[in-house]
Amino acid sequence: MKEFKNLIVLGPLIYALHHFEEHVIFNFRDWRLAYFADNNPISTEEVLIRLIALLLIFIFVHLIKNNRGSAHIVLFFLMTTQVVNAFFHIFFSFYFYDFSPGAITAVLLYLPINFLIIRSAFQEGFIGSYLELCLLFVAGITTFALFELIGPQVIAYSVLLTPIYYIMMNRVESVKN
Repeated sequence: MKEFKNLIVLGPLIYALHHFEEHVIFNFRDWRLAYFADNNPISTEEVLIRLIALLLIFIFVHLIKNNRGSAHIVLFFLMTTQVVNAFFHIFFSFYFYDFSPGAITAVLLYLPINFLIIRSAFQEGFIGSYLELCLLFVAGITTFALFELIGPQVIAYSVLLTPIYYIMMNRVESVKN
């Protein structure tokens, strides 16, 4: 279970558990509306379905292609939806002195499981350096922030850009070899 391809399949499961904490056990949307603009008109269930479906598609592509480009897309998606999301919950819980629903699964699931995923990506050569990891993290922060500022259309733009990134990444890899 230490392999990248095995660990990434945990992504959709932990996202579903995180969503359960946010919207069944607690009420994240009410918490969010107390501090941030209401710029997301789609339901939380629809966001869950969209993001899990996209993550499963990216995982499926990686399982078929098994290259750095497909791994980077999965990692970018996990950075955006899970790692940065975890830091969002933790930071704003302290910033507002108000528990952010989702912080429990962020700390107990998102961070440790994504640590294992990232470690396996390094070990298997899908990530070549800490700079590469930082760039994926910055892309995740940027996408997450744009989603929070603009709304769900950012998801569509991100998805449209992933094939371009995939092609560019594979061209860079072919030039190196």
